[in-house]
Amino acid sequence: MCRASRNITIASNIARRLANMKLLYPTSLKLDVQSIEGFSASLHAYDVKKPIPDDLIDADILVTWSNSADNLKDAAARMTKLRWIQSLAAGPNDVLNAGFDTSKVKVTTGSGLHNFTVAEHALGLLLNAARRFYEMRDYQLQGKWPGHLGGSQPDRPKGAFTSLRDARVLIWGYGNIAKTLTPHLVGLGATVRGVARRAGVRDGIEVFDESSLPKLLPETDALVMILPGSDSTRHALNQERIDLLPNHAWVVNVGRGTSIDEEALANALDKGELGGAALDVFETEPLPETSRLWKTPNLVVSPHAAGGRPQGAEALIASNLRKFIAGQELQNSI
Repeated sequence: MCRASRNITIASNIARRLANMKLLYPTSLKLDVQSIEGFSASLHAYDVKKPIPDDLIDADILVTWSNSADNLKDAAARMTKLRWIQSLAAGPNDVLNAGFDTSKVKVTTGSGLHNFTVAEHALGLLLNAARRFYEMRDYQLQGKWPGHLGGSQPDRPKGAFTSLRDARVLIWGYGNIAKTLTPHLVGLGATVRGVARRAGVRDGIEVFDESSLPKLLPETDALVMILPGSDSTRHALNQERIDLLPNHAWVVNVGRGTSIDEEALANALDKGELGGAALDVFETEPLPETSRLWKTPNLVVSPHAAGGRPQGAEALIASNLRKFIAGQELQNSI
């Protein structure tokens, strides 16, 4: 066979493969499927809580969102033709833990899809902490008037977190969500600094590496944690680092529950060695009824509610699908 004929055959095989390509999308999220139609792939809905149907097991692309562990393990074992997984979660832990062969299957995340919702939730938790809405609600349920929280109050007293104006906010895990949150904090008068793997200046905010934590933590009124879940971040906020925070400081966690030593945190709150904590994520979820965190003073429990609604998922899927077909580097590849 001559070279020209061979090239025609290869091109024909590629075109045939692309024409038969299957993309599975989850019914756990209301997607505007029409926005990802028109590409060389057929689109098929699937239930993220059940095994992949036999007629879809030969799919090339799997879009995941809130899949059960059993569903993902089943897909990893049976979807032998899979070439790309587009997770809509900010982190890929659930996909990576399922056992997919990542040497053969590309994995991309939904980083960026949760920036606004998580930033908004973190801002709400900070305002709740500063203005003590949680305590007002507690008194309301008892039919009592919390007079100590109203009326004449000192304006931004030293050694207390009562306002975001002039508050020193440290964001640990300074990525896309932090960049979305920071302008709102600055607009309310807070001084914001960040902590990340690499130091530098990002959008005008000074970002330090973790070696600076011993200096930064004692100068913090509110610590916002947006760390990813990994072995390296497990109990990043441990007893030693909690002890460095001022007694009035609040901890807000909208990252991963494993990044905080919950026992050390609860001990500090019980002893009055910390101002409070507002946690949206926990080491065990749902939080067990036996957990001491339910009754820990000045601790607000948020039921993993910061994210949960990816925004712009269709645009990301369509963009990456276009790149995948063209053989280009995908966005948010791990």
